[in-house]
Amino acid sequence: MVKRLVAYFKNYKRPAILCPVLMFFEVLGDVIMPYLMAKILNRVDITRENVFGMADIYYVLKIGGLMVAVALIAMFCGAYSSRLAAIAGMGAGAELREDLYKKIQTFSFSNIDYFSIPSLITRLTTDVNNLQQVGMMCLRMLVRSPFMFIFALVLALKIHAELAVVFLFAIPVLAAAIIVIMKMAHPRFMAFQDKIDGLNTSVEENLTNIRVVKSFVRGEHEKAKFKRSNDDLTATGIRAVKLVIMNMPIMQLIVYICIIAILFFGGRIVVDTSIEGFGGPAYTGRPLQTGDLLSLVSYVTQILSSLMMLSMLFLQFTRARASGARVLEVLDAKVDITDPENAVTTIENGAIDFDNVSFRYRTGSGENTLENINLHIKSGETIGIIGSTGSAKTTLVQLIPRLYDVTSGSVKVGGVDVREYAIEPLHDAVSMVLQKNTLFSGTVRDNMKWGDPDAGDEEIQKACEHAQAWDFVSKMPEGLDTDLSQGGANLSGGQKQRLCIARALLKHPKIIILDDSTSAVDTATDAKIRQAFEEELSGITTIIIAQRVNSILHADRIIVLDDGRISDVGTHDELMKSSEIYRDVYTSQQEGAISE
Repeated sequence: MVKRLVAYFKNYKRPAILCPVLMFFEVLGDVIMPYLMAKILNRVDITRENVFGMADIYYVLKIGGLMVAVALIAMFCGAYSSRLAAIAGMGAGAELREDLYKKIQTFSFSNIDYFSIPSLITRLTTDVNNLQQVGMMCLRMLVRSPFMFIFALVLALKIHAELAVVFLFAIPVLAAAIIVIMKMAHPRFMAFQDKIDGLNTSVEENLTNIRVVKSFVRGEHEKAKFKRSNDDLTATGIRAVKLVIMNMPIMQLIVYICIIAILFFGGRIVVDTSIEGFGGPAYTGRPLQTGDLLSLVSYVTQILSSLMMLSMLFLQFTRARASGARVLEVLDAKVDITDPENAVTTIENGAIDFDNVSFRYRTGSGENTLENINLHIKSGETIGIIGSTGSAKTTLVQLIPRLYDVTSGSVKVGGVDVREYAIEPLHDAVSMVLQKNTLFSGTVRDNMKWGDPDAGDEEIQKACEHAQAWDFVSKMPEGLDTDLSQGGANLSGGQKQRLCIARALLKHPKIIILDDSTSAVDTATDAKIRQAFEEELSGITTIIIAQRVNSILHADRIIVLDDGRISDVGTHDELMKSSEIYRDVYTSQQEGAISE
């Protein structure tokens, strides 16, 4: 995992290398300061009973000036190394996020179903942020902590080896605390990231469907649902953090114990270098001056602080490990719909053949959603599909552009199995207007150019006319340059549907699939759209999924689906005689129309 994630720093080698170098010099400055301070204090200590001479003043000024210079250099190195760490860390995070996004763009519908959209958003944002934060910390702390430990240790031993060994007793305790906390924290952080997914799901559903929530007066219900998710996330976060925060008190306790021990024994040595119990019946070791004692305390503090920083970094590693696993799970996900070798790139015509097709969703119960579908559609035919809710109408048509792969059997377009086509030309040849009409923020023209980036205004106008959208587009304040809100919120449902149909027509497809995409359009406009299709787009294979029989009344053939199986196929007149399901739907709708 680490090797793969570190590879994202390859384009930031200069800041990634220079940052630790500068950090080395900052550490060097930090550890030199107590040593220089000790020299001044010792000089004062030696001459405390005598009057300072010019030589003493000169000595203090010289060492003091050196301390100022060292402090300025260390400050510059520290500040610039932080900037370089940010450049490298943020840059690597941006590239990782970009690779994640590119990988998600290759996902089939089943891949997206497996991960879920809220989880993918969390992985693109929170998880990548965790990794880039740890990356920035590593560039600085992995140099600062070890080198501060080594330099401070050497200088502490140089000042007074016998006193310096006091902190060595702290190392096993610190190491044991870090290991135990890391081992316990990892599963808690994994659970925490999963809870973020759950919260994102609640937020996404509520904000995406805020109009539905308000229209059904379900605000209180959604608040309660959000509160449950939020409280669950909070509880899981507290459970993870309350373990991690134990690290700091443990470290501080050990630091304070070491400092007290050094001050106790060192203070006695300063006062009287002949004490019992330290090195023998009478202390005969190296004498200790006041400045040495204070610098020794500073070095022990630096030694233990470096270990504390290292422990905090390891704890951040624990959270980053959870985030890294989630990110790599996406990057390593097998995309189940890809271009085959020697892929076919030309679709000859809009003929469609379903040969003994069965299909089940990977995340489903195991039962087939579609069963034994055999259907042959000629190029240029208009096919209507009708059936009750849950009869798998949408699932059937999603197999044509290979949004999902069949479980068994085959789907052919233009006489070639869709699994033999390159994905891009297949999607270009099959234009779908889905049940959920999606428009993007930007102008009407911007949205239309999703169908054809090179389309001119005349082409866009013609497509809008076929979709019966030009009437209202031309009356907009700025016409094609009118800005649309996100999701087309400033349009009616019927207007959004007609613009989506126009956008699909701009692809100049061989097959167009209208998945209940005129449900929000009045019957007169629906009839005009059908007429435009018959007159202007007769060469395109058209598949219309509809709840209203009138929308497919004049189709060349109508398919009646029932619980994932084809119940009947025929014209309107034929089905009125042979299909009880179709006849019941037609009769009920006609009676409803008369009663209105």
